[in-house]
Amino acid sequence: MDPKDTGAPVLSDRVQINGIVVPLTLTAGGQLRWPDRCLSIEKDVLGFVVEGSRIKIKAVIESGAGICCAGDGGAPLRKTFTFEPLSEDSLRLWNQRLQAVLDSLGRPKKLFVLLNPYGGKRSASKIFLDDVKPLLDDANIHYTLQETKYRLHAKEVAHSLDLLSYDGVLCVSGDGILVEVVNGLLEREDWSSAIKMPLGVIPAGTSNGMAKSLLDSVGESCTAFNATLAIIRGHTRSLDVATVSQGQKRFFSVLMLAWGLVADIDIESEKYRWMGSARMDFYAIQRIFCLRRYHGCIKFLAAPGYENFGEPLELEGEINELNSNRVQQNCYCGPAFDMKGFNRKIEGPFVSIWLHNVPWGGENVLAAPDAKFADGYLDLVVMKDCSKLSLLALMSDLNKGGHVRSPHVLYLKVKAFVLEPGPRSDDPNKEGIIDADGEVLARGRGAYKSEQRTLMAYDKLHIEVDQGLATVFSPVC
Repeated sequence: MDPKDTGAPVLSDRVQINGIVVPLTLTAGGQLRWPDRCLSIEKDVLGFVVEGSRIKIKAVIESGAGICCAGDGGAPLRKTFTFEPLSEDSLRLWNQRLQAVLDSLGRPKKLFVLLNPYGGKRSASKIFLDDVKPLLDDANIHYTLQETKYRLHAKEVAHSLDLLSYDGVLCVSGDGILVEVVNGLLEREDWSSAIKMPLGVIPAGTSNGMAKSLLDSVGESCTAFNATLAIIRGHTRSLDVATVSQGQKRFFSVLMLAWGLVADIDIESEKYRWMGSARMDFYAIQRIFCLRRYHGCIKFLAAPGYENFGEPLELEGEINELNSNRVQQNCYCGPAFDMKGFNRKIEGPFVSIWLHNVPWGGENVLAAPDAKFADGYLDLVVMKDCSKLSLLALMSDLNKGGHVRSPHVLYLKVKAFVLEPGPRSDDPNKEGIIDADGEVLARGRGAYKSEQRTLMAYDKLHIEVDQGLATVFSPVC
């Protein structure tokens, strides 16, 4: 028999299922077959337990799936299949072989779970208990659960966590906890190894852009069930990380940076947080009918093929501006920033500037349809001017990414970026908000909650991408 034949049996025996003795086969390709069922251990099987003389296979099957291994494409369901080997030797052998196949898949065995009980509609705890925990238990994955108690708690935990004790960090929240974890890992002295820790995201908040982007990339719906399956199966992919810098201050972004309309909607709509995700749409209408425009300038290093966007840039002595401020630190400082390659600029006023690292900004916002997880570029969405009616139509296209085809929008890819924010064009005494990954990086004078302290000043920011720096659990086709 050809050893390369993935259908070749590695163990075949007669067992009892539902009181009937039938043949059961484990193939070299990791399929478990008996007369009325075929399970792929990699795709369908979560784990198994031995109870007395019986083996219980914990699996996920598609509703309507029958004997065919591929199933019929229905919604996934948890199911237990029980079989009883006819001897103790057979029981021991099945136990060993099944465990060996599962071990060969490189799945996580112990996770550290960070759960934000306050985010979104405060549903994360229920989502964990109803959707996540049962699957982790079926997969025999041990976990340590930590609820976050205050803003930046997850960052503190990630900064001091004993990473050698875990195979991954699982974030049950919106995007905020993931962002905190990335920043915490990159501020460690051992950041270069820490950032390799696989990170998982369970959608349980107001904004679930990362989970939506990961699941949508393989055509799966954005549910906690599907996200948990992706983590259990252990497949990973690289993720770009953008460093936002101002002097010695750093913020590490994995989702987006916004200034203008999008930032105003994202941050100022917090006053309507009780509305859940509907707050965004509600406040967007208010902001469109009272539209603001901001003076300012953006400069960027365009990706190949996008060099004709904007106007030619003359550097005027800015080449070493940022790197002259770099000092030796034990944590990650971001990639070395060099403006020599900067080739284009766009002058304001602007309605909105939006930089995106992944396609989806939320479950219903396809902000950057062409964004990739690890291409080393950020997708830039620029809007300089637009009538209110056109803007309403444009915003309604966000759920399918149609806004990037609007004549009022410039959509391109950049490797590095400088934002020089200015005041509102209608009132020079009022400035705006700079938002990164849902967190306020800077508030200008007269902006919403401008009295609150922020990490950075409302001034020039530098953004550069480090390709594939982080690792996330990801579903596969």
